Amino acid sequence: MGRRTTAPGARRRTALLLGGLLLAGCGGGYEPAGPFREVPQGQPPQVAPPPTSPAIPAPGQPSTPGADDDQAGDPNVVATDLAVPTGLVLLPDGTAVVGERDTGRLLQVFPDGAEPRELMTVPDVDTGGDGGLLGLALSPTFLEDGLFYAYLSTATDNRVVRFPIGGTPNPVLTGIPRGEVHNGGGLLFGPDGVLYVGTGDVGDPALAADPASPAGKVLAIDVFGQPAGAGPLVTRGHRDVTALCQGGDEQLYATDDALQGTDEFNALVGGGDFGPGGIPPVLEVPAEEGGLGGCAVTGPYVFLGALDGQQVHVAELDGGRVLVEEPTAFLDEDYGRLRAVAVDAEGALWITTSNRDGVGTPTEDDDKVLRVLPPTSSAGSPL
Repeated sequence: MGRRTTAPGARRRTALLLGGLLLAGCGGGYEPAGPFREVPQGQPPQVAPPPTSPAIPAPGQPSTPGADDDQAGDPNVVATDLAVPTGLVLLPDGTAVVGERDTGRLLQVFPDGAEPRELMTVPDVDTGGDGGLLGLALSPTFLEDGLFYAYLSTATDNRVVRFPIGGTPNPVLTGIPRGEVHNGGGLLFGPDGVLYVGTGDVGDPALAADPASPAGKVLAIDVFGQPAGAGPLVTRGHRDVTALCQGGDEQLYATDDALQGTDEFNALVGGGDFGPGGIPPVLEVPAEEGGLGGCAVTGPYVFLGALDGQQVHVAELDGGRVLVEEPTAFLDEDYGRLRAVAVDAEGALWITTSNRDGVGTPTEDDDKVLRVLPPTSSAGSPL
C-alpha cells in the first residue's frame, strides 16, 4: 500500500466556519464493514503502577545496527513484540501507554523494561487502509477522572472517543471522513484544556479546502466535542495530520504529508491555509527521509519520527520558529521505521517502531517501544 496519492485539487481560500467543519462528511471511497456501537462510558478504575517502583533508570546509547535487540541486550528497548504501536502517552507515574493500530489494544509500558501490561482493547476499531486506533491523549484532569481520549477509525467515519481503562468509549467528535488513506490521527490537549484534532483529506484534496468538511484540518474542541472558545484555532489545507505537538511558548505544531514530494513540519496559525501556495512550513523533509508520524518539542529542540526515513529528525529552532541549522538524524536505520515520539520528565525520548505495518521489514521481536536519551541531552539530565 502506497503512502502517497498524487490526485490534484484546487484549494479554495475561504473563511473557515467552525460549525460547518464539525458537520459529518465522508470521502475517499472507503467501503464500511459495519456500525460503531455507542455504549456507556463506565467507571474509571486506576491504571495499575509497575509491579515494583524502582527509580527510572537512565537510558543507554543506541545499539549497533544488526545487534541483538531484545530487552535484555539493548538498554533502549523497553517493550517488544507489539503490533504497530501508534498512539503513545506518558502517565504521571513515569510509565507509558501505547495503542496498537491494528488490534486496538492498549498496553502499559514500563521504563525498566518489565513485561508490558495489557489494559484493554478498544472496541469496534476498523483497520482498513491506514486507519485503526491512531492518536491518544490524556484528559487534562486525568488524575481525577482517569480518562483517555483516542482518535480512531470505525467502519463509517473517523472519530474521537473518550473512556476510562476497562470502560467503553463515549463519542466526543464524530463524522470525520474515513478513507483508505490519509485518515489523520493527531490528538493533543493544550495547557488551556482545548483538544486539538488533526485530520486527513482521505485522498481527496478538495475536502481539505472545503469549509463544510472536517477533513484535512486541525480542529479545536472542548472535552464535549463543542467548538472551543470564541476564536478557536482551526487550520485547513492539510493532507494528513498524523501528529500534533506543542512548545513551551504554547505554539502548536503539526506534521503533514504534503503534495510536492516532501513532508512538512508546520507552525500552525489560527485560520491559516497550509495547502499549496499557503503558509510555508518550518521544515520540509524529502519523501525518502519522511513519512513523519510523530513529533515532540522541548526547549528549542524538535524531534520528528520518520517512517520512510527510519530515523528521528532532530531540529533546533530559534525564538522566531526558524531553523537554526539543518536537522540531524538520530537512530538512523537502527530500529527501522519510527513513528510516535514523546519526551518524559527525565528528558528521555519514548519512540515506537512501525515495522509490522505492511511496509516495513520486521525483525523477530518487532514492534518495539524505545526509551533513549537524545543527542541534545547530557546523560541523566533533562533537556
